[in-house]
Amino acid sequence: MIRLATGLAAALSAGVLAAAPAMAEYPDRPIQFIVPWGAGGGTDAVARILASVMQEDLGQPVNVVNRTGGSGVVGHSAIATADPDGYTIGLGTVEVTMMHWQGLTDLTYKDYDVIALVNQDAAGVMVPTDSDYTTIEELNAAISAAEPGTLSASGTGQGGIWHVAMAGWTMALGKGADHVKWVPSEGSASAITEMVAGSLDFVTASLPEGSSMIDAGRIKPLASMGDERNPAYPDVPTLKESGVDWTLSSWRGVMAPKGLPDDVRARLTEAVETAFNSDEYQDFMKERGLGATWLGSDDAVAFIAQSDEDFGKILEAAGLAK
Repeated sequence: MIRLATGLAAALSAGVLAAAPAMAEYPDRPIQFIVPWGAGGGTDAVARILASVMQEDLGQPVNVVNRTGGSGVVGHSAIATADPDGYTIGLGTVEVTMMHWQGLTDLTYKDYDVIALVNQDAAGVMVPTDSDYTTIEELNAAISAAEPGTLSASGTGQGGIWHVAMAGWTMALGKGADHVKWVPSEGSASAITEMVAGSLDFVTASLPEGSSMIDAGRIKPLASMGDERNPAYPDVPTLKESGVDWTLSSWRGVMAPKGLPDDVRARLTEAVETAFNSDEYQDFMKERGLGATWLGSDDAVAFIAQSDEDFGKILEAAGLAK
């Protein structure tokens, strides 16, 4: 009887184990890749090429979703507040180290699992091809001579990275941070469209974000705010070459909600790094003039923490902190 009971128990146990579903390996369904800025801009372009390569590796669709609004708050909040299961990730931008200083949100980089930094680009200055300003020196002179609020510009939301680029530039010219009227937009693509339509005098954004309009002869790049000229635009001088001591760059990194399971995080990291090193990503970034910069998680967090500290000081000096 004892042997019979033991055998029956073993058989029942084996049956239960056989009937129990195996744990699905991540990912077993589509992944949502949130972009906090509008379609057609630099962040959108970087996210879409990453997603395209990542889904080949992961074997599941990686769907890019633009969640705009609130000067980046809406999209970044959507990333941070999603379930930390690996099925919602996003391309976080430098604004995550800026928004909380401006009183727009309580979110900071500490609310995310940072997978990697994948891109860094200097700000640039662009005007319509029919602009009265044909060189950065002419635009510098016009800004210096103009009454406050006479000239208008855009490139991102209020207090976003390209707004700070413009504010720091005008301050370096000896003017106030609000000397040029800033017109908030959902990103560089919409700002450039407005500029070409005649609503703005110039746009501050990375030069690669204006590449299609530059190639089409609709806009003209006047300067880069990098330490050196962008290799993709060797004829475009830096702002420093015009005698204005101001540089500023943006960065983008793959982020997820805080608290990813270790195995999910490891698989995502592998997929992002594979995509970053792929010919498709590297060629795309080179062709667009976008900076392909890699920092793994630990190095990325240290870099972002320093960025956060630096922007606190910049925003305070520009009168944009609260």
